Amino acid sequence: MTTKLNAPLKRELMIRGEPYTLTTSPEGLNLVPKGRRKGFRLSWEAFVSGDAALATALSASVQHGPLARPRHENDDERPADTIRRSPKPSSH
Repeated sequence: MTTKLNAPLKRELMIRGEPYTLTTSPEGLNLVPKGRRKGFRLSWEAFVSGDAALATALSASVQHGPLARPRHENDDERPADTIRRSPKPSSH
């Protein structure tokens, strides 16, 4: 039989050599660098609904940014095979 989570439960853990405090409560999870007040909060509803995975994917995509194309000093001097041309409009 499992024990109900009625009050916050705190545990310390090391992540990449840094101490963090993990608080598990009836509302969700809270991971904070030790000695700080703000950290990462995740509600149980977001965890179960999949919003957490979506938020993680969005955060990762924003953090890494769009793929950058190589820049040339003068785009006109690039070899012809690297220049993208838009398709010609059809005459239909």
